[in-house]
Amino acid sequence: MSLAARLSRPFSQPLPRDKADTLLLLLAALAVLAPHFGHLPLWTSAAVCATLAWRASITLRGRRMPPLWLLLPISIASMAGVYYSYRTLLGRDAGVAMLALLLAFKLLEMHARRDLFVVIFLSFFLLLTTFFYTQTIFSAVVMAATIVLLLATLMTFQYTGTVPPLKRRLRAAAGIFLVASPLALLLFFAFPRIQGPLWGLPGDARSGKSGMSDTMSPGSVSDLALSDEIAFRVRFHGEQPAQRQLYWRGIVLGGFDGRTWTRTSRPLYWDGETTRDLGISVSGGPLRHEITMEATGKRWLFNLELTVPDVDLAGLRTGTSDELELYTQSPIYQRVRYQARAYLLHQWQPGLSPERLRRWLRLPQGYNPRTLALAASLRRDGDPAASAQAVLSMFRQQRFFYTLEPPLLGRDSVDDFLFNSKAGFCEHYASAFVVLMRAMGIPARVVTGYQGGELNPVDGYLVVRQSDAHAWAEIWLPSRGWARVDPTAAVAPSRIEQNLARAMPQRAPFGLEGLMELQNDRNSWLAQLRFASHAMNNAWNQWVLDYNPERQRSFLEELGSAVVNWRGGAALGAIALLLLLWRALRARTGRDPVDAAYDAFCRTMAKRGMGRAIDEGPRGYALRLMDMDIPDEKKAAMRDFLELVGTLKYAAPAGDTTAPLKKLATLLTLSR
Repeated sequence: MSLAARLSRPFSQPLPRDKADTLLLLLAALAVLAPHFGHLPLWTSAAVCATLAWRASITLRGRRMPPLWLLLPISIASMAGVYYSYRTLLGRDAGVAMLALLLAFKLLEMHARRDLFVVIFLSFFLLLTTFFYTQTIFSAVVMAATIVLLLATLMTFQYTGTVPPLKRRLRAAAGIFLVASPLALLLFFAFPRIQGPLWGLPGDARSGKSGMSDTMSPGSVSDLALSDEIAFRVRFHGEQPAQRQLYWRGIVLGGFDGRTWTRTSRPLYWDGETTRDLGISVSGGPLRHEITMEATGKRWLFNLELTVPDVDLAGLRTGTSDELELYTQSPIYQRVRYQARAYLLHQWQPGLSPERLRRWLRLPQGYNPRTLALAASLRRDGDPAASAQAVLSMFRQQRFFYTLEPPLLGRDSVDDFLFNSKAGFCEHYASAFVVLMRAMGIPARVVTGYQGGELNPVDGYLVVRQSDAHAWAEIWLPSRGWARVDPTAAVAPSRIEQNLARAMPQRAPFGLEGLMELQNDRNSWLAQLRFASHAMNNAWNQWVLDYNPERQRSFLEELGSAVVNWRGGAALGAIALLLLLWRALRARTGRDPVDAAYDAFCRTMAKRGMGRAIDEGPRGYALRLMDMDIPDEKKAAMRDFLELVGTLKYAAPAGDTTAPLKKLATLLTLSR
């Protein structure tokens, strides 16, 4: 026999049941393990895949399982590898890696029927750990499909006779999943919830979060701007401000060592501890908005300038500083939502004393001498606003460039930027501007946060990403108090008016320029698909992942008031009645005609005092009826009717059943 014939022979014949069932189990295990390959170490994923392939080869070739003396050292070496990779055997990542290896190795150690169920139940448990890493709607759909596959596999090992086709088993498993869904939904909405996600873990579960830092050095903000992750979403209760007004204030930096800006030590005030005058005067009505911020692992909150510091955050204590930095008492390890009020027209602290302004004038000694000389030449005596405009005019008129890839700067970083490279990102311009202002004797500081955002036309939410990270400056003017000045707008106004992508077009891979243009065009089909996808994920986050105790309490209160209210009760009663009628109609129209005729016969006999016993079948019932005092022609019709019922129900006659069913209806009429 040729090699090709030997290779094709196994595929031309159906596999024995034990091999087919084992391969289905391996497929289900692979579906459980695959979502973890993205975060497991490469060697762990390779070991898992090699083990599954080894087990499949043993199944197809009909070989014996590997002995314990071979599996034991492999298992020990794998556990040692986990410890080497994570430096621990505890925690989320190490635990999931060990579970993945344990599931794969258990497939090589199945000797009894109970081992099959151990593998399946372990697969269910490992499937749950996927929530440690991703909770998107797409991952939920994938997990639901995997659950159906696991249920079908579990059902497969329960059959003792002929096994239905895989499609029928999958359909039955999907039915079980759908039947259990209402109970799961009821538990989700009504079962008492704890604060925070059920799958939250300490330690390494809180690692890997990205967000704005409380320090700034050349390149720090540009590195963050390379990320496309969502920082927060905003829903305005009214008209959205213009793009150039969307400055999301975060951290105020005042300390400078010649290269790095840091947050200076300033008093922090917790809500309710003290009442103080922040020196704010506003005009116009408040701009109300709701912010849904992603987990950052840090304490800072971001708000539209100028937001009143009265943010109420469920489950977290909030506070503020004199510079209107908003923060929480503990790091934010889960998505949070809060309401805020901002005033676009305001004046802030115009009457500060020289003592309070002194810390915003400090510069390190012995750094950036050329910048200090430049500040002296640009200074307009007695007019701080004119001095600031002179610096902005210099940025506009000279060949300064806005780039994400500026050259490295030396010890005198501001000198190198202003006189040599003249290329930088927002942190370079904000830092240089504040140094020039302080050198002129004008109080100034750096503010970091986000600028802009992208409005999703599908759900009306403004999406602010890490790529919108920004740094700008504030200077103190005697007539106005603190005023925002963004030197980036003087160099790259498109960054403020639109977004980073428009200011610096992204480089598309070779051959994908057209696709990148479609993505940036808000009216293209690709952009609309992206907006719809983001809106769906946002709805999933808002109504499923963020269903916290406060929202559950509000939902149950509204539901209770709706039930008490007669209109709500009437509506619920009408809906329930329609559901019952629909179910009854469906049961009637979809009923088996043999069962319908048999039930009608039994009801007729019961009215005559000859009801069928609960343990009687058609033939036994017929024998008992033959002993009754009934006319012979009725007995014959009853006997023939019940024999035909038994044949149609249990003998499963082949071919067209139209004639037998007609005969059954005729016999039913004769037997009455």
